[in-house]
Amino acid sequence: MDKNQATGLILFAAVILVYSLFFASSPELPAVEETLPQTESQISATVQDSPTDVLPDSLIDAQRTSRFGLLAPLTTGTASDIVLENDKISVTLSSKGAEIKQVILKEYKSWDQQPLALLDEQSSNMSFTLESTKGNVNMADLYFSPELTEVANEGVKTQTLTLSARTGAGQIVHTFSLEDGSYVVKKRMEIDRFQGLFTGNALNLTWEDQVKAQEKDLGESRRQTRLNYYLASESYENLGAGNDPEEEQAAEPVKWIGFSQRFFTAGIIADSVFQNVSLAQTTPTDSSIVRSMKASLAIPLENGRADFSFYFGPDKYNTLKKVTDGFEENVDMGYFFVSWVNKYIVVHLFQFLEKYFNNYGIIIILIVLMIKLALSPLTYKSYIGMAKMRVIKPEIDELKEKYGDDATKMQQEQMKLFSQLGVSPISGCLPLVLQMPFLFAMFFFFPNAVELRQESFLWANDLSTYDEFIKLPFTIPFYGSHVSLFTLLMTVSQIIYTHFNNQLTTATGPMKNLGYIMPVMFMFILNSYPAGLSFYYFVSNVVTFGQQALIKLFVDDAKIRAKVDESKVKNVNKKKSKFQQKLEDAMKAADNNRKK
Repeated sequence: MDKNQATGLILFAAVILVYSLFFASSPELPAVEETLPQTESQISATVQDSPTDVLPDSLIDAQRTSRFGLLAPLTTGTASDIVLENDKISVTLSSKGAEIKQVILKEYKSWDQQPLALLDEQSSNMSFTLESTKGNVNMADLYFSPELTEVANEGVKTQTLTLSARTGAGQIVHTFSLEDGSYVVKKRMEIDRFQGLFTGNALNLTWEDQVKAQEKDLGESRRQTRLNYYLASESYENLGAGNDPEEEQAAEPVKWIGFSQRFFTAGIIADSVFQNVSLAQTTPTDSSIVRSMKASLAIPLENGRADFSFYFGPDKYNTLKKVTDGFEENVDMGYFFVSWVNKYIVVHLFQFLEKYFNNYGIIIILIVLMIKLALSPLTYKSYIGMAKMRVIKPEIDELKEKYGDDATKMQQEQMKLFSQLGVSPISGCLPLVLQMPFLFAMFFFFPNAVELRQESFLWANDLSTYDEFIKLPFTIPFYGSHVSLFTLLMTVSQIIYTHFNNQLTTATGPMKNLGYIMPVMFMFILNSYPAGLSFYYFVSNVVTFGQQALIKLFVDDAKIRAKVDESKVKNVNKKKSKFQQKLEDAMKAADNNRKK
């Protein structure tokens, strides 16, 4: 190496040294637009994209300071996973961002018998941000130091995970706690000092969740999956269960939000309220995803502190009811005129019988017997009403022959006859109508009963979905590509019951045939419904048939006829009631208008 080369290398080294010192003492950074601060990953990308491949640590530190200010020291560290768990759930959290990475429900399995992950890194993302003088600070850019403790209070163990990030200027602490036997994870975030850094008065959350398919029947899962929320005014709302994209801005503060699928819910619950809530959901084409849901909200900060909770668990009505006001609405119990049957009767019957029986087929049979026994007085009155109509059929036939061409006169004479004989034409129907809420309530209970999930009975492997007794090589429109044996048994039993019932009534023509058409229609409708529902109706038909056969043994038509004749003699001079007179007047007026 000659003198000139050596001199050149020394000068070149001196330039590099001066350049590094210049950047270390007073960094000349590019102008920053009024946008979000760069995240740790973006800073890394900047470093990787630089012409020299590796920039000095001093330059990286300067960039962090520019982007995060007093929080810059918290943007470096090593991420680790910590598990918070009890006998019900396992929650995996990361020390980077204090993020919930995964939630496993220990008591349940997915339809393919894998651990049931209600949330995981691929399907769910919670982004917590705070407004600051440096723009929005994402908690995911900060590293926290974990400390896991466990305490027992009055025999109840509670695990607490404290994730803290400290500098000389202040600290941010996330605290998660989970009690034994609970599906509720309580969270608290506290900001201590950092004077003048944070400018907002709320912790902002954007939660995106790709609700994973946990059941074999994707179609039924999508029908029962919806984004629910509960307003501060105690009004329950949802975005619906249809396939169309939906989004909504809550008009008032919200108490809780639930990403509710068919049998499970992931929800967030406010200690006070959530502000500025916007919600959205769509149905993706990916068959591994039931629905895509998103919620954006602001959690008020009071003295630098925000308290709220998460629920990760099954949609059991009594369990949800203990979480917070209105949270049980995540279980669809039906419309108001039938929901009371499920909420106050069926749910409690299931809960009671589960203590003594572990076979849900037996539990369904016992529930049918209990409900039928409780409704037996109505069944008896219905049978007697039909029996009275049957014994006076000769009188009705006479009226038809005499006034068959005059419908108005026929109706008037029939009402007169019923009044004299002490018979009500609706006496046989009214008790059946009173039983209808119990009949329709089951259409909502069984498709949403997590208790039946993956419970087998006879040939049905899972009572919460259809029993595929025969797999068809083709698809029948409105029916499907399988044969449900429980649905077939229900259809056959209903047809037999209809035939038996027609012998007891005076039904003729279309009304008589309707009883045979309805079971066939239900065969198509219920073929893809839960096997538990079809089995319930099959057992119900068998028990009802047995009830009527038993009542028939103790009811003598001759005695009923004698009572009818006795009423006829007693009411021979009976005056028309005001209601009957008004009804006749209305019929006459209608007939006159028709003739005109």
